[in-house]
Amino acid sequence: MRILLLSLFSIVTPGVSLAQGVSAPWDASRAAQDLASQAARLQPLLDQLTPQEWQSTGAPDAYIAQLRSTRDEVGYLVGAAANLGRQPEKLTVALETYFRMLSVESQVTSLVEGVRRYQNPAVGDLIVSVMSANSANRDQLRQYITDLAQTREQEFQIADKEAQRCRGVLLRQPAAARPTSAPKPAAAPSSVSAPKPATATPAAPKANQAN
Repeated sequence: MRILLLSLFSIVTPGVSLAQGVSAPWDASRAAQDLASQAARLQPLLDQLTPQEWQSTGAPDAYIAQLRSTRDEVGYLVGAAANLGRQPEKLTVALETYFRMLSVESQVTSLVEGVRRYQNPAVGDLIVSVMSANSANRDQLRQYITDLAQTREQEFQIADKEAQRCRGVLLRQPAAARPTSAPKPAAAPSSVSAPKPATATPAAPKANQAN
């Protein structure tokens, strides 16, 4: 039974090798580093944007808040990608990085519309070009997440089956005999015999007295 429990523990313990078909962790780590480096290239381009000046040409002031939000999202993406580079086996970290990437793409796409209309179309095109250069890393990350999720699901199924098997083995084992209480020792016979009850002796007949 101890061997069964140890084998189950080795299955569910983090850090086990990934199943065949999943990119090696160091490959995912390198891809995450490339993604972070490419995303960081957006920061100096965003610094060139001046949405405060766009208002004079009729741009809504919402672009100011949108630029601030886009900068924040790019920073979050760079941080998440760096974290993924350190922990490529973590599915939650990979998912966070991917969703941060989608958020940045959405924010940048909306912001570029204002850049092209109110500042400089060439700057907008350059931002799109830098963003598009990360699409290969994004697609690779999406595939890695899919493979990693499938692997984790298979590991969970194996662990669940092993747990059920161990449980069945335990249920089939005979129950341990319950300890019974020791019988009380019989009282030792006393060396002094109990006194016999006294029996009444009949009184002797009285002699007839002379008249």
